[in-house]
Amino acid sequence: MSATAELIHRPEGSDGGSQLGHPATGELDLSHGVALYLENITVSFDGFRALNKLNLAIDDGELRCIIGPNGAGKTTMMDVITGKTRPDRGKAFFGQTIDLTRLTEAEIAHAGIGRKFQKPTIFEQHTVFENLELAMKADKRVWKTLFAWLSGDERDRIADTLRQIRLDREADRPAGLLSHGQKQWLEIGMLLVQEPKLLLLDEPVAGMTDDETMRTAELFVSLAGKHSLVVVEHDMAFVEKLGGKVTVLHEGSVLAEGSLASVQNDQRVIEVYLGR
Repeated sequence: MSATAELIHRPEGSDGGSQLGHPATGELDLSHGVALYLENITVSFDGFRALNKLNLAIDDGELRCIIGPNGAGKTTMMDVITGKTRPDRGKAFFGQTIDLTRLTEAEIAHAGIGRKFQKPTIFEQHTVFENLELAMKADKRVWKTLFAWLSGDERDRIADTLRQIRLDREADRPAGLLSHGQKQWLEIGMLLVQEPKLLLLDEPVAGMTDDETMRTAELFVSLAGKHSLVVVEHDMAFVEKLGGKVTVLHEGSVLAEGSLASVQNDQRVIEVYLGR
């Protein structure tokens, strides 16, 4: 077992079972500095192996980009992390102790993992502020009722998020009137008000203008450190703006990993992805 695997491997009791408490309320342990750890994750659909002994480790506070050709396993990987798909084999841990393979999608979200899909899902008839309020109320850690008054701390959290996503001047505007990029930012804000430790972002700048893409890169870089981010993206110019480590998936496994420059110069990556 690798050194990273030894650090992240779940402590076991005499029965070999998890030492988690209730899965939805178990404490997130990031003391070893690793936010997400996947080991030998394998997923097959009707004989097709979507993930093939996938190994991946994301450090606490890291901003990681995942690239690869269509069918490489990027979406299936996120489905496993969020509980939508159960792996046939392998381990998936959030922090030191939270076994993601034992949790439901809702429990994983409440544990601190947020996922943004390609197409923004917002409440278009509600204002920007109300969208953030509804997202916060859906977080059971602060659940009262959808009609309860916001506390001062909750209002401050929404105000901070509005500034972060650069929509503070749009707070009272119906969300349906926002530009495509602003809708993407709003959905990211709806995740941020729930204070996730890990954010999974699927092609977040698809359809954005150049200016919106630049602003999104600045936002993600500002979030790194407080949050861990895994960004699946095809836009190499955007990936370059983010900096940091890049992981290339191919046929369900890690093909290459390192800086963008190093993977762009990897002959294997050129043949299966960049050369197309």
